[in-house]
Amino acid sequence: MTEASNNLDAWTRPSLEKAARILDSCPVRDDRDHVVLSEPDQFKALGHPLRHRVVLALRQRPATLGQLATALAVTKGTVAYHVKVLEQAGFVRVAHIRRVRGGVEQYYEPTSERLRIGTDAPVGGDFLVRAALGEMLPADEAAPDVTILRHVRLTAEQARALAAGMEQFAHGEQVPDEQGGRPYGLLLSLYRADIPALPDDPAD
Repeated sequence: MTEASNNLDAWTRPSLEKAARILDSCPVRDDRDHVVLSEPDQFKALGHPLRHRVVLALRQRPATLGQLATALAVTKGTVAYHVKVLEQAGFVRVAHIRRVRGGVEQYYEPTSERLRIGTDAPVGGDFLVRAALGEMLPADEAAPDVTILRHVRLTAEQARALAAGMEQFAHGEQVPDEQGGRPYGLLLSLYRADIPALPDDPAD
């Protein structure tokens, strides 16, 4: 058994009950920290690949329509349309206005630090998986690129505990976020898997 496996077991086994209590004490909220996705219009707004990229760009800092157009290599009119859709859906807002010669420039920013899918949403984790696929760049020898798929059998309590631990890890200080670093995506997913169940093997 590897050191990583030992570390995983050391976390999962003694902290199942504790992590389940943490999950129960942290209900989904809709506040300044995150927006809960539950309405079809929200997913429609974010489902367009260009609008998804607009939100990604604005995670760095507030930007004008012209700056977004340059970053996304599209026309300013195209960006203006998609930003308007995101604004109407509640995902972006005007951060501040700067006066320039002949008028003003609006700087846009996300309305929340994070987005999360609500328990009553019409879609599941597959929405985020598709979004991640749209972001993925080809593998680069100079940068690690690791994707692992593993299947396990869990009780409902174990699944809840593991989900709580994943959420703590994703939003905790263990994951660095360096201003000058290269962009990476971290996709953590715990989902019910459709795995064929073999019938019992007849006794010899």
